[in-house]
Amino acid sequence: MKILVPIKRVVDYNVKVRPLSDNTDVDLNNVKMSVNPFCEIALEEAVKLKEAGQASEVVAVSVGKGDSQEQLRTALALGADRATLVETDSLLEPLAIAKVLQKIVDDEKPDLIILGKQAIDGDNNQTGQMLGALLDYPQATNASEVKLESSSVQVTREIDGGLQTLELTIPAIITTDLRLNEPRYASLPNIMKAKKKELNVISLNDTGVDANPRTELISVELPPSREAGVIVETVEELVDKLKNEAKVIE
Repeated sequence: MKILVPIKRVVDYNVKVRPLSDNTDVDLNNVKMSVNPFCEIALEEAVKLKEAGQASEVVAVSVGKGDSQEQLRTALALGADRATLVETDSLLEPLAIAKVLQKIVDDEKPDLIILGKQAIDGDNNQTGQMLGALLDYPQATNASEVKLESSSVQVTREIDGGLQTLELTIPAIITTDLRLNEPRYASLPNIMKAKKKELNVISLNDTGVDANPRTELISVELPPSREAGVIVETVEELVDKLKNEAKVIE
């Protein structure tokens, strides 16, 4: 069984992002970049399935600039067997990424596609669902538990009312939530081994995908600063302010 794991290069979650001085985009100068945390969870689940003898190969794929090879090498060090980068200098929207992944799936023919439910930069939570629609594959989002069978996969997901378990016929798509697992760290020996693993780079133009943007980025701005709170001396004063100033009670 082959598992495909799409990953994305994003600003490290510990970095406080800031816009450029002209507010045209996020300032990425000298900023630490990492594998998207949800993608790490997806990769960890795929590697665990392989270690359990339920998968034979884990393939990582990314769509982005040449710098994304760094994150793909990390994925190889974490247990992926080989990787593919679809290289483009453009920042693609979720629909374009889903179309590129559809081409990769057509070539690789994986049995299972596991990807993070969202990227922490755009927070769109769209690519997995769009890919499922394009491929006409069954899908389960926000997975908190995955059990793989010979021809199906059971996925438990958190919903407002509790837990929901779905059974999907393979091939299928799963997007991962935070509670699915705890990603491992790459050991130094595995980092060295990753340098010798296969990493293919293909151009976005070679895929024939229409990657033209459907939206326009107008500006990137920090959220407005919150005003300082007010300290009151008595409960009566608090009630008065809530009633007459905030007008949240009558």
